[in-house]
Amino acid sequence: MSLYYIISIVIVLATIFAYFNQRVLKLPNNIGVMIIAIVVSGLLMLTSDIFPSFFKDSISLIRSVDFTDVLIGVLLNFLLFAGTIQVKIKDLRSQQLPVILFATLGVVISAFVAGGLMYFATRAVHMNIKFEHCLLFGALISPTDPVSVLGILRDVGIPKSLETKIAGESLFNDGVAIILFVTILHGIHNPDQSLQLSDILTVFVKEVLGAIALGLIIGFIGLRALKTIDDHKIHVMITLAIVMGGYILSKSLGTSAPLTMVSAGIFIGNYGNKYAISDISRDYIDKFWELIDEILNVILFVLIGFELLLIKDFGHYWLIGLISIPVVLMARFVSILLPSFIIRLQQKMPMRVIAFLTWGGLRGGISIALALNLTNGLHRDLFVFITYCIVVFSIVVQGLTFEKFINRKTRKKYTV
Repeated sequence: MSLYYIISIVIVLATIFAYFNQRVLKLPNNIGVMIIAIVVSGLLMLTSDIFPSFFKDSISLIRSVDFTDVLIGVLLNFLLFAGTIQVKIKDLRSQQLPVILFATLGVVISAFVAGGLMYFATRAVHMNIKFEHCLLFGALISPTDPVSVLGILRDVGIPKSLETKIAGESLFNDGVAIILFVTILHGIHNPDQSLQLSDILTVFVKEVLGAIALGLIIGFIGLRALKTIDDHKIHVMITLAIVMGGYILSKSLGTSAPLTMVSAGIFIGNYGNKYAISDISRDYIDKFWELIDEILNVILFVLIGFELLLIKDFGHYWLIGLISIPVVLMARFVSILLPSFIIRLQQKMPMRVIAFLTWGGLRGGISIALALNLTNGLHRDLFVFITYCIVVFSIVVQGLTFEKFINRKTRKKYTV
């Protein structure tokens, strides 16, 4: 099946789902199209005996899309750049301690708490899952998803400081989670080979610090190019080149492409608008990336909905899938609560804020992509299904109720 054929089908379906959502469901686009995709996936499975060839073709189409490559190699880079060019450095600086702690220490705490609780949960339902395998699951489910988070925050009016905490954490925590995931995976595959702290630090410097440095360098080069010409069309093309060329460079150098896009987007968004481009160019760039953001978000959530078709024998996993939801929420709560004791040395951190951060920590495509990379020996089907349950609950339930969760009375009280 040709790439053009696949892309055409996905875009047509995304358009139909988005149209139906706007006309009938009237839900936020991301949530609405994902719900529709899940319902269509369920109908396809229920009618698989009636239309076996159509079901087989649908499965073949979804399998032909490498979700990990499409997400991390294409969608995530564009979506992160589109989201971060609107992020202000002064806002991040004002919340730098919470963002740093939640994106690093919080991820580690969440991974161990989720992994430990999942180990006991699987034992309770008579599943023989090793602790290190549950810990691997804890690592892949711990990062909050920047695409989901930014998409929800865009439609919810909350205090800027709280928005910065949630958005800032989601932009930077995936690098730490991926390093933790790779470290645990290395330990599972090499039980007799001890992993030195120096090895972990080397990976951290290369993946995280190297990615941030590369993004700043690309952003600086792009800024210089923007300053030397006054043409809004070329300015838009330069921002496109930053994303696409930045991904190629990042992949070649072995750094984290998402973090590269985050740092490049923040740099261009703050210094490009201030020093390099006119108001006309700024308007064109903002509208272009807003359109890219909307289109790719819809496509991403359609793909997430259709990933249900790839889960095998999920009928055996319903109970543990339901149990995993409160398990991950508890891990999220603990991962926010413990760092908050340090944050309170600098600023107020009331319990209602911890509750907001817990409920606002949405999971998404990154966790599904990591789960799909597991092998059968690591309980791939089980963890893919559990991850899918958590992601769907996170986006649909938490996403739809987050605005109500933060009611007007609470917003007035929130001052930090």
